[in-house]
Amino acid sequence: MFELVEPIATVTFSEVPNEAFLALGMRNYWDGYFAGRAAPLGPAPAEVVHAVFYNFADGEVARHIPWVWGKTTPEEAIAVRERGSAAALRQMIGELADSPGLVRVADLATRAAVSAPTEGRVLYAALRALDVPEEPVARLWHAATLLREHRGDGHNAALVAHGIGGTEAHVLIALSLGMRPEEFGRIHHLPKARLAAVVDGLRDRGLVDAAGGFTDAGQETRERIEALTDELAAPAYDVLGTDELDELVAALEPIAAAVRAADD
Repeated sequence: MFELVEPIATVTFSEVPNEAFLALGMRNYWDGYFAGRAAPLGPAPAEVVHAVFYNFADGEVARHIPWVWGKTTPEEAIAVRERGSAAALRQMIGELADSPGLVRVADLATRAAVSAPTEGRVLYAALRALDVPEEPVARLWHAATLLREHRGDGHNAALVAHGIGGTEAHVLIALSLGMRPEEFGRIHHLPKARLAAVVDGLRDRGLVDAAGGFTDAGQETRERIEALTDELAAPAYDVLGTDELDELVAALEPIAAAVRAADD
């Protein structure tokens, strides 16, 4: 489900929504990112957004929050994000946007998306408090976003349970991809000494070896985190019967494939 939901949800980080936020007076992509994604939390201070988003380096959120709220409001940011994301998704999936089955897949995804437990899921709960869009393409994007953030909140809990901080999590992703941390997009801009200190900390804990790769313990830790993340995400789909879940998967596959192809 992650592989099917993630492409649909993340159209919100593509060009069309970005341009919409720039038109509001945002200075760059990241202003729009933080305005749109943090908007359901209301005008929360940077420290709260940093805690909820979990994996940004210290000080990164504060470059954008609360500055963006001098250019727009959370309510406007929510509306702009929805319109831009729905427009982007419609462009990417082409004729599928008007296919007879889109309403059905949007309805099934929404049933799952609004049924998951909210306890300990701050960003998911904030999104759950928003109105569900009526237009089918927007409703499908909204459902995918709910499911993505529900999973993301659970992933953060899994990281906390295993003592992995936000920057450490990105270092582990980089290593899993065979990349050096300073090559990985989300952290490549951080000072090299800072990244080296994070790697040293993981090495001291026996998760990274002398060459900068995973130890067996490091690989096992990563696999446990991913397995727990999957386990914590699963209750969102309990509301669907087996046939309905199969139907949802089958309907999402061509939509997710179209989005991935549009990104290539």
